[in-house]
Parts: sequence; structure tokens; C-alpha cells
Amino acid sequence: MNATTRRGLSAAFAATLAITPAWRPVAAATYSNGTATAQFNVTLTIQANCSVSANPLAFGTSGVLTSAINQQTTLSITCSNSTPYNVGLDAGGVSGSTVSARLMAGTASGNTSTTLGFQLYQDSGHTTIWGNTQGTDTVGGTGNGSAQTVNVYGQVQTQTTPKPDTYQAAVTATVYF
Repeated sequence: MNATTRRGLSAAFAATLAITPAWRPVAAATYSNGTATAQFNVTLTIQANCSVSANPLAFGTSGVLTSAINQQTTLSITCSNSTPYNVGLDAGGVSGSTVSARLMAGTASGNTSTTLGFQLYQDSGHTTIWGNTQGTDTVGGTGNGSAQTVNVYGQVQTQTTPKPDTYQAAVTATVYF
């Protein structure tokens, strides 16, 4: 490469650098001829809305069901501020299960038709069954914009002990608002 070629390449490189944008923004110029202003609105519409999440309810391990087994879990309800709501719990997904007589079913192969009774209550005294009919057996509240914890009280009643297995049911919590 001769000196003329190098000078030509150096000039091309320098020209490229001259048109490459700066790494930081350039400050705006200052003007003194006058000003003009405009206002614009900033809006957000909050609508009534709720969400619910649930923790599992585990009754543990038992050999025989000669006395009731009581456990509790929680639901987390988040609703827009001042939004009234009701929370219902369905019968669970086991065939034959109803709100008044909930059932868990065995999970082992060949034992899925064996059931075990349990109940869900609104109170720790196990007197008010928690169902899914608004205004009748649901739990109500009013949202405050933050998560609210609601207790669910479960009980496996004294009953004939079924075959050894893990019994389960999938109960759906629904928040109405």
C-alpha cells in the first residue's frame, strides 16, 4: 500500500467518523422568540376486577378414621378497591360429590372409584358449609385493592376407613364480583 492509498483510506475513515451519530443526545438549542403551550389529559380507567388464588388443603396421614381430622388453608382474594365480592367453593371434581357431601377419590390404579368424605366450612367451628350459591352459602367481602386472606376450614369426618391410598379432590374457588 502506498502513501497515497493510505491517505485516501484515512480520509474515508475520518469521513465515516464524522457522520457517525454521537453516543449521547445533543442538548436542545435555546430560543428566545416566544413560547407556546398545550395541555393533554392523562387517564386510566379502573374497572371492577378480582382474582383468586388458593393454597392446598392437606389432611396429612391417618391409619383409621375414628375421629374427625381438621385442617385449614387460605384463599387470597384481590379485588379493585370498593368492589364487593362473593367467594364460592364447588363440590369438587369427584363423581357423586355434592356441596353438602364432598368426596375425595383414591388415586391408585384400580382404586379411583373408592371415595372418602370430607367437608369445607366457612368457620372454625365447622357449622357453616361453604358452597357455591351466591347469597346462600358463599363468603362475601369488599375489595381494598390489595390481597385479602380468607380461611377455609376442612374436616374429614369419622367414617368407615377405606382402602389405603392417597385420596384427593380438586375443588374450584370462584370469586364473583
